Amino acid sequence: MQTVLITGVGRGIGKALAQTFLEKGFFVIGTTTTGTADFARENLFVCKLNLSSTKSTKECVEAIHGLGKKINILINNAGVLLDEDETTLIPERLRATLEVNLIGTADFTEHLIAGMAPHGHIIFISSTAGSLEQTGHLESHWPNHYPAYKISKAALNMYMRTLAQRLKKDGLIVSSVHPGWVKTAMGGDEADITPEEAVGAIYKFTLTSPETGFFWFKNEKLPW
Repeated sequence: MQTVLITGVGRGIGKALAQTFLEKGFFVIGTTTTGTADFARENLFVCKLNLSSTKSTKECVEAIHGLGKKINILINNAGVLLDEDETTLIPERLRATLEVNLIGTADFTEHLIAGMAPHGHIIFISSTAGSLEQTGHLESHWPNHYPAYKISKAALNMYMRTLAQRLKKDGLIVSSVHPGWVKTAMGGDEADITPEEAVGAIYKFTLTSPETGFFWFKNEKLPW
């Protein structure tokens, strides 16, 4: 039985991903900020994780290592959108956003690399909002909104890129994935697709062996 680790399984894309992998026979390690989820399976383990807390990250990582399982797929899904209605950068919200979307995610990932299975796949759920080329074009719904979120995703893509180069010699694949504009608490009701539709494409992508270090949407490379 292969093992997938997914952060943020309490709702939205993370929850739909966890349920999909469970149905496909994976052992799923999930994280939520409470340490609980509103669904349960024999092959599901849920760990409490607050990505803005070093202590919480350490405790969650220790619990995961205690399971004694090698991780075949790591999906860094958890994230925050704290300035959705803003068009001007608010430094306090930028700091809080980076703590979760970049620093906490990178810290968590670094502690798990040694526990990855050979030829494992590390995936970061990113966004075209983090694409320098596409911001203001494809993101035409709100071209000037949520600057802190956009900055965090651009930085996350760079972390992914540097990590991919570093781990290439070890046979690990590292990718960023744009899920689409999804109907979640973050995406809103006007979004194009449901979490289940987004997850179907992401699930298929995780089972492929794409070129490491790139930004993807439905198996097509996205520009930086």
